[in-house]
Amino acid sequence: MHELGITQEIVEIVIARAGGARIARIVLEVGKLSAVLPDAIRFCFDLCSEGTSAEGAVLEILEPPGRVRCRGCAVEFSLDRPFGRCVCGGTDLDWLGGEELSIKAMELA
Repeated sequence: MHELGITQEIVEIVIARAGGARIARIVLEVGKLSAVLPDAIRFCFDLCSEGTSAEGAVLEILEPPGRVRCRGCAVEFSLDRPFGRCVCGGTDLDWLGGEELSIKAMELA
């Protein structure tokens, strides 16, 4: 469960950026192809933020879909997981998006 370490780092980053102010809301972007589980981040967030200026903050996670292009026929399509098959049967895919893992916004109280 690498989400615990990822969540610890997210909390450390927002606390450093908040400069001691109370954090009301954090918006993350976790792409469907990032191999990171949003539910696991949600689960870890309360533990990691306890006793910090991020404790009690609303955690919003945006989950952009994966976008891929088949190298065989050049068709682009969406994926919800890091593997898939094109309508032509090809599995050799270029990932165009959906690997994001970023802090998009933070609101202070």
